[in-house]
Amino acid sequence: MDSLPLYRPAVDAGDLVAIAGQIGLVDGRLVNGGAAAQTEQSLANLLSVLETAGLKTSDVVKVNVYLTTMEHFSTFNEQYNAVFGAEPPARTCVAVHELPFGALVELEAWARRR
Repeated sequence: MDSLPLYRPAVDAGDLVAIAGQIGLVDGRLVNGGAAAQTEQSLANLLSVLETAGLKTSDVVKVNVYLTTMEHFSTFNEQYNAVFGAEPPARTCVAVHELPFGALVELEAWARRR
């Protein structure tokens, strides 16, 4: 995959906002530093999309997490828990064969306008 696909980072669906998959990209390039750095950037990208939509982490109701190996699960969880705190949204986490741009981590979310 040589170029970024055309996509919308968030789509309003009534009271819900669907947030497209976020990987560890900055300026169209995957960050260096492995799963920890990619997790940090993926979460930062998600927070940026939320902010642009006028939402915050407490508005997120569901997150789907894709890891290329469950060996990254612990690393991912540490940073995820720091962002979402004591009352995180519902979450699914699965291992997948491959992600765009060779990413190790991707997350997508649903948020609710209150």
